[in-house]
Amino acid sequence: MAELMSVLEETEGKVIIWANYVADIENIVTALKKAYGEASTVAYYGGVKAKVRQKQISLFQEKNGPTRYFVGNPQTGGYGITLTAANTVVYYSNSYDLEKRLQSEDRAHRIGQTNKVTYVDLLCENSVDAKIVDALRDKISIANEILGEELKEWL
Repeated sequence: MAELMSVLEETEGKVIIWANYVADIENIVTALKKAYGEASTVAYYGGVKAKVRQKQISLFQEKNGPTRYFVGNPQTGGYGITLTAANTVVYYSNSYDLEKRLQSEDRAHRIGQTNKVTYVDLLCENSVDAKIVDALRDKISIANEILGEELKEWL
């Protein structure tokens, strides 16, 4: 959590934060609201009702609105939504599912995005998280070899 807060202090603009576990999402939301105010952060995961989810997206997408942080999990928020207000995407945690990773990255890369987007993976050396990111990179390499083209460049 300390590293996340450090990254966010150095980041300008709106930020998407992806985490795999509900407990992590809730802890992140609590910490961000405590540090930046109640309106600063919205949550988006399976436990959030559908009507509320749509409102959360709208609050985050408001150009000059107070909501700066969108915290969700890729299983729920990684598909079919547009989050072009963000210019930074932080992965608090990852899963081994390459499709979910690529889809969650694409939420900030939709029609309407005019800025470059920066991706940050929070990793500890020799941790499970580092092994997961290594596995995702290997999957990208295999896909590139099979397809004979560059599927995605992030290493």
